[in-house]
Amino acid sequence: MINTTLCYIEKDNKYLMLHRTKKENDINRDKWIGIGGKFEENESPEECVLREAYEETGLRLTSWKYRGIVTFVSDRYEGEYMHLFTADRFEGELAECDEGELEWIEKEKLKSLTLWKGDLIFLGLLDSDEPFFSLKLCYEGDTLVFASLNGEKINID
Repeated sequence: MINTTLCYIEKDNKYLMLHRTKKENDINRDKWIGIGGKFEENESPEECVLREAYEETGLRLTSWKYRGIVTFVSDRYEGEYMHLFTADRFEGELAECDEGELEWIEKEKLKSLTLWKGDLIFLGLLDSDEPFFSLKLCYEGDTLVFASLNGEKINID
């Protein structure tokens, strides 16, 4: 299992989203996701999210919150523990990202984007200000086949 971070940086009721269009052989190709990436050796989740946010956006987070952990299981890809964050304050100027295009998207328009189905679940949890949570998402190919929240199966239809 790999460890990654994902952060939704918020400003004016919008999230900074990354449209993954620049890398070939990208599991997230053509999808919209938050900011983040893989842990480096000996990094904590907080160190990873701060580094990744700066590397991908040019922004230095000054206020962030660790919101939950998402366990991804896939029949195609390595398993992943994704440490989920939100941030509401930052410094710096938005820079170009080598992984895709960055865009501030109104929260209510997120559902119209090309997202992983499981992302809609944790975005809903973030929106409802759910306390720290553990979410498990199981995929067959690109299809979400199972989800559980804090150990309890949830409806994915």
